[in-house]
Amino acid sequence: MSGPRKETIRGCYNVQNAGEHIYGRIKSNSHGKVIYIGGWAEFGASAALRYVAALLRTRRTVPELCFDRIIFLDCSKWKNRRAMQREIIRELKLDHAVMTILDKQDEEDDFKGIDESSRNEMDSVSQVIDQTLGATKFVMCFLNGSDNEIDVGLFGIPRFATYGNNIMLWTFTRSSLTTHQHNKKAGELRYTHVHWDFYIIPPFGSSDLCGLLHDHAATIVDHGLGMQDINPTMVAECFLYGLFLCYNFHVATKLDWLSHASNYWICDAIIKGDRARDISNTVHGEIIWECDASLIDWVLEKDMQYIKPPILVVKDDDVYKEGPYRWISVTTRNMEISGFKTIPATTSSLFLAFERFNHSSILSNGLFENSSNLGVLVLCSCAFNFASPPFLRCQSLRFLGLDHCTTSKIGEEENHNHTEWPCLYNLLVLDLRYTGWDEILSEEKISLMKNITELNIEGVRCWKYTTQLKGRLPNLQRLRIIRPTCPCVTSNDVDDSFIDKTCMEILDLSGNSYMKTLPAGLSKASSLRMLVLDGCDDIENIVALGRLPPSLRCFSFDGYGPASQRTLTTELPPEHFRPSTVEDEKDVSTSKISLEGCTKLDNLFVRGLNNLVELDLSGTAIKILDFKTMVVQVPRLKKLYLIGCTHLRAIIHLHLTSLELICIDTRAGIMRPRPSIDTDKCCRLQLHAVIVDARIAYSFKKLLLPSHLAVEDIYFNIHITSSPRVFDGVVQFEETNNQKFDHYDQGSLQQLIPAGKYNDVLSMVEDPLMQAFPQPPASELDRHMEIAEGSCYVESGLERELGLLMDIAESLHLHDVSIHATIRDALCMWRYLRWCRVERCPKLDTVFPSRCYGFCALQTLWASDLLMARRIWSQGSPYSSFKNLQHLHLQSCPRLQFMIPVCESSFPCLETLYMIHCGDLVHVFEPNRWYPEDIISSIDLPKEMISLYPKEIISAGVLFPKLTTIHLHDLPKLQQICKVKMVAPALESIRIRGCWSLRGLPSVAACAKGEKKPTIEIEKDVWDALEWDAGHCPDHFEAPVHSHYYKKKLPRVSFLR
Repeated sequence: MSGPRKETIRGCYNVQNAGEHIYGRIKSNSHGKVIYIGGWAEFGASAALRYVAALLRTRRTVPELCFDRIIFLDCSKWKNRRAMQREIIRELKLDHAVMTILDKQDEEDDFKGIDESSRNEMDSVSQVIDQTLGATKFVMCFLNGSDNEIDVGLFGIPRFATYGNNIMLWTFTRSSLTTHQHNKKAGELRYTHVHWDFYIIPPFGSSDLCGLLHDHAATIVDHGLGMQDINPTMVAECFLYGLFLCYNFHVATKLDWLSHASNYWICDAIIKGDRARDISNTVHGEIIWECDASLIDWVLEKDMQYIKPPILVVKDDDVYKEGPYRWISVTTRNMEISGFKTIPATTSSLFLAFERFNHSSILSNGLFENSSNLGVLVLCSCAFNFASPPFLRCQSLRFLGLDHCTTSKIGEEENHNHTEWPCLYNLLVLDLRYTGWDEILSEEKISLMKNITELNIEGVRCWKYTTQLKGRLPNLQRLRIIRPTCPCVTSNDVDDSFIDKTCMEILDLSGNSYMKTLPAGLSKASSLRMLVLDGCDDIENIVALGRLPPSLRCFSFDGYGPASQRTLTTELPPEHFRPSTVEDEKDVSTSKISLEGCTKLDNLFVRGLNNLVELDLSGTAIKILDFKTMVVQVPRLKKLYLIGCTHLRAIIHLHLTSLELICIDTRAGIMRPRPSIDTDKCCRLQLHAVIVDARIAYSFKKLLLPSHLAVEDIYFNIHITSSPRVFDGVVQFEETNNQKFDHYDQGSLQQLIPAGKYNDVLSMVEDPLMQAFPQPPASELDRHMEIAEGSCYVESGLERELGLLMDIAESLHLHDVSIHATIRDALCMWRYLRWCRVERCPKLDTVFPSRCYGFCALQTLWASDLLMARRIWSQGSPYSSFKNLQHLHLQSCPRLQFMIPVCESSFPCLETLYMIHCGDLVHVFEPNRWYPEDIISSIDLPKEMISLYPKEIISAGVLFPKLTTIHLHDLPKLQQICKVKMVAPALESIRIRGCWSLRGLPSVAACAKGEKKPTIEIEKDVWDALEWDAGHCPDHFEAPVHSHYYKKKLPRVSFLR
C-alpha cells in the first residue's frame, strides 16, 4: 500500500488559524477519512489537534457535519496499547464493568511478569466499543504517543472507509515539543489517507513562535497538568528556555546541563512561590525537546531578535552586541569574546563556555558589576580569583554551575578578604564539576548557604568537604558526591555529616571507588528516597538495617559505572543514560546487599557485581523483580530473600540466574532469621516460599520446570497461606549459619489439627477405640507443597502453573481452602507424589479428577473432614498402579461414594486401611471403567494392560498381599470393601463398627494348626449378615468379638449448639 497523500496548508501562523483551516476542510468532506496532522515541521501539531477537537464540539450540529460524537483521545503519555483502550473507555463513558475487565487482566499480567509496554488491547473490550460506536457518526482526534501508527480498528473503533461518514485526525506526540524537518515515521504510514503540513514562511516571527508555544502550553495545562498554580505563560516560558539551551549551549558543551532545566526555571524566577519545586517537576515531565538542530538554528536565528525580552546566543566568531538581553548563551573557541565587557542588568541567566585549553579564559572583574538580576550562572573552562570571584555581589544568584574552572591571580590586589559573599545568600543550587574551589566549601561559606537545596560535587576531593556539612545546609534535598579524585576517609565526622539531613531526598555517591562502607548517619536522613552507588567498586557489604532509612524508594548499584546524566526527580536513570559496556574488567568487592527494612523500596537496579552472593530485599515494596532488567550480570549470586514482601507479584527470568537458595514470604509483618543453604541435600536449587496469592506460582514455573534441570536437583517447600502459624515449627529457620530447617514433631502437629465441633458429644456415645485414627503424615519431603487457609486465587492457579508444580511434588498437604478439585482438569501424571494429606476443604468434590493418573510413588493418602467430596479418584481415570501405596486413611467424608479405581490386579504394598464416618460410602475399591479414547491415545500404555479390566480382575479378584489392618467405623452404606473379590493373605486384624450394610470381608486363606488367625471385632447383627464365597468361611477368622452395647445410646444432653 502506498503512503498517504501529502498536502501543505498555507497561511497558518497560529493554532487558531490552523484549526479553522482544518475545520473548513473537514466540512467540505472532500478529503480522506484518516488524516495525519504534521504541524509546523512536527511542531504544534498536538496543540492544533486539541483546538480542532474543541472547535468541532461547539459546531458539530452544523448541517454539513451533524456528528453524533466528537472523540478526543489523548495518548501522548504512551504506556501501552491497553492503556489506550482505557482512554477510549473513559472518553466513551462506558460502564465501569468494562474497565474492570482491563483491571483484572492487568493484575493477571503482573503475576505473569508481562512487561507493561507489551500489554495489548482485549478483544472482549473491543467488542463493547464496537457495539457502542457501530451505529454512530463521529470524528476522532487522536494524540498518538507511541512510535508507530496504530490500527484503531483493533481497539473496537469502526473502520474509516473512504465511503463512510466517520473521520479520524491524528498526530504523533510524545508529551513533548517536537521539531523535525522530515519525520520518517510520517512517511511510513499504512492506514492514513492524507498527510497535512502547515507551511512555514521565514521569518517565522516572534509573535508566531511565542504564540505557538503559548497555545501548546495552554493545551497541556488544560488537559495534562491539573495544578491550579500553573498558567500557560509560565509553561510557554519554560518551553522557550529549553529551546534556548538546545539551540547552542547543551549541544556545544556536550554536558548534561539540560537535565537541570527544572532548577533553571525556579532560579530564573520563571516559576515562583511556595510550590515552585512541585510545579517545576511537573512541568519538567511535560517538556522533552526532540529536535533537529538545523531546524532550531533556522528558527531561532531569525526570531531571537523579535522575542521580548530578547535572548542572545553567541557562537565562536560572533561579535557580542550590547542589548537588554534576558538570557545569554556564549560558546566560543577563542580566549575572549569581542565586545563582551559587561552583562546587562536585565540578564537573568548566563551560560558561558570557552574551549578547553591548557589555560582557562580569565573573566574580567567588571563582567558582573551590573548583574543584580542574575539568577542562573553556568561557567565552563573559565578562570577567576576564587578568593574574590567577580560575581561576588550577585545577590540574586540562585544557581551556580562551574565546570573545569580554575583560580587566577587577577584581582588579588583588590582582595580584602571578603567575609560576606552576597552571592551565596539566596543560592539554591551549587554544582561544581572538576573545580577545586576550597573557599566556597569552607565551613564559613557553607554556613551562608542557608537556602541551598542541591549540592553537586564531581571530580575533586569531594569527601573532605562532607565533614563540613554537619549542622549546616538544613534545607538540602539533593546531594551528589561523584567521581572523587581521592580516597574516601571514613570517620565519625563523615558518619555524622548526614545525621541532621532530614530533608535530603537524593544521595548520589557514584564513582566513589574507594568507599568501603556506607556512612552510618544515613539512617537519620528520614526523607531519603533515592540512593545511587554506581561505580562504588570497593564497598564490601551493603546492609540497610541501621544504615538506611525506611523511606528509601529507589536504589542503584551499577558496576559498569555512573550514568552519563543525572536525574532531578527520584527516578533511576533510564537505560540510555547508563554505560553500555564496562571499560575494564572490574572486580567489585560487594558480596552482600541487604535492603531489609526499606519498606517503601519499589525500584532498584543492580548490575555487573561479579562477587555478589546474597541479595536480601525482605520487607520492601518490590512488586516485580526482573533478573533481565533490574538485577543483571551477577554470576555468583546464590541467595535471594524476599520475606515480608506483601506487594510481590512476580519474579521474572529467575531461570537465568545461578541461585541456589530462594526464600519468599508475602505475608505481612513476618520477620525471622534467614535459612542457609542445606549442604546435606544433593540439589542445585532450594526454594522456600510462603505466598498468599497462588498466582505467584507462575514465577516458579520456569525456575522449577526447566528442561535442563533434573527434578532430583530441585528442593522446594511451598506454602500457600496467609496464616502466621506456618514456620512456627513447620520450618525452623536458622539462628546460626550451621542450623538447618526442621519439621513439626507430633505434639506441635496435633495442636494444628482443630478439634471437631461435636467431638465432646461424640466422646460420650462412641467407643474411643473406634474413634482412634492414625496420625497424619508430617515429615515434609524434598518437594513439598501446602495450600491452606487465607490463600487466594488457588482455584485458577490449580488450573495452570500451580497444577504443573504439583506434578513434581513429593508431598502435598491441602487444608482449610474452598476449592473443587486439587488440580486442573487436564491430563496430569503424578509420578513423584509420595504422600497426600487433604482435610477441611468444604467445597472439594473430587481430590483427583478424571484425567489424573500415575501415582506409582504414592505411599500414604490421609483425608479428613471433606464434607462435600463424592470421590477421591474419579471413575474413568487413566491408568494408575498404586504399586507403592501403604496407608489409606479416611475420616469424616459424609458424601463420599467411591474412593479408588482398581486398574491392576494387586495393591502390593497396602498395609493399613482406616475408614471412619463416611455415611454414603458404598465401596472403597471399584474396578476402573473403560478409558475414553482420547486418554488411551495420550498415555503410553501397553494394550495388554488396557484390556486387563474387567476379565482378569473379575475372575481372580484383587490381591492385597501386605494388608494387615482394616478399621471401619460408621459406614452405614458400605456393602463391600472392594466391589470384586478381595484377597488379603496377611490380614491380622479387622475392627468394624456401624457398618450395617456390609455383606462381605476380604478373603483370607485357612490357617494351619498353630497359626494365628485374623482377629475381628464386629457387631453380631453384621457378622450374621455376612455372605461367604466358596473357599472362604467364618472359620478363617478368630471368633468374633461382639460389643454388648453396639447400638448408639443417646446422651443426656442436647446436640444443639
